[in-house]
Amino acid sequence: MKTLKDVQVGQTATVVRLHGEGATKRRIMDMGLTKGVEVHVRKVAPLGDPMELNVRGYELSVRKADAEMIEVS
Repeated sequence: MKTLKDVQVGQTATVVRLHGEGATKRRIMDMGLTKGVEVHVRKVAPLGDPMELNVRGYELSVRKADAEMIEVS
């Protein structure tokens, strides 16, 4: 299983499935990270957290802990 955390800078991935429960999963979905969406990893902070993504035409920063819950292909 490959997660968003494993995607390298400059690569694009497609969301396959969201893991997690309740409010956490809902928050991820509210940010626009839903099944079938393409996500481009723009950059990662020097210490590795957070990641800056390009999703649906806007910039989004997510923590690595949240990125681990997003399965991609």
